[in-house]
Amino acid sequence: MFTLKIAIIADIHANAHALEAVLTKIDKEDIEQIIINGDLVNRGPNSVKVMEMVWDKGYEIIMGNHDDLMCKWLDKSKDLPQEWFTDPFWTSVDWVVNQLAKNNWVEVLRNLPADKHINYKNSPEILITHGSPRHYREGFGMRLSDEILTEIVIDYPADIYIGSHTHNPMDKTFGKYRFLNTGAVGVPFNKDTRAQYLVAELKDNNWQFSFEKLDYDHSAALKAYKDSGYLEAGGLSAQIFYEELETASPHLIRYDRWTIRNSLKHGFDTWEIYKKEHKDYF
Repeated sequence: MFTLKIAIIADIHANAHALEAVLTKIDKEDIEQIIINGDLVNRGPNSVKVMEMVWDKGYEIIMGNHDDLMCKWLDKSKDLPQEWFTDPFWTSVDWVVNQLAKNNWVEVLRNLPADKHINYKNSPEILITHGSPRHYREGFGMRLSDEILTEIVIDYPADIYIGSHTHNPMDKTFGKYRFLNTGAVGVPFNKDTRAQYLVAELKDNNWQFSFEKLDYDHSAALKAYKDSGYLEAGGLSAQIFYEELETASPHLIRYDRWTIRNSLKHGFDTWEIYKKEHKDYF
């Protein structure tokens, strides 16, 4: 009987402490393959270290939106709002890009593939993408409409779809199809600070899945934001990323939408107002 066990990890976001714990655990188990489903870098202080930990190890690595952001930022791409490059709010991104560029990792990220197909004879086909097959920022979540799921299964045929990006584990059946989200190793958004990932096991031509949650030295990961200089140099966005890791909640996107709704600018003053108005998020 042919069996295969694969670990699919994603959204590391420069959290070397969480990644090290996950890789150590996986190394002790009967897992034949590791697939990294994007967003290795950014939002945290150890992007270079994470790249050193995973590159040339035989892992399959897929591009995520933050990996591509590093390339676009270095290129000053027209795909990005041009005001971002001079906005102090995004100093953290510039800090990370400079670290990666100095160590020649941006060009490595530039050449990552967008997807991974797993198709063994007589078993369901799996399509793995960071977001959805349509776009790396369209993550699989419970709110994804049936209309969108229908378009995906028609345009990108497979039996099982595995994504990441939302930082939230998910398992959803849609007709004869199955959609799963790995959750996040580095910065989960489900108020559970443990490193989270997905294990897929092929048995008797059927895939079985288990969601893994692993304790690691969370306090050391937070301390790295300060010790590396990232928190001080990165400004407000780095502070928000720090608090996302601290609370395992998605503060940046909520704060950004709040400022737009209230016609306010990004700043430490408005960030403090936002926190007072949304204490339940913290």
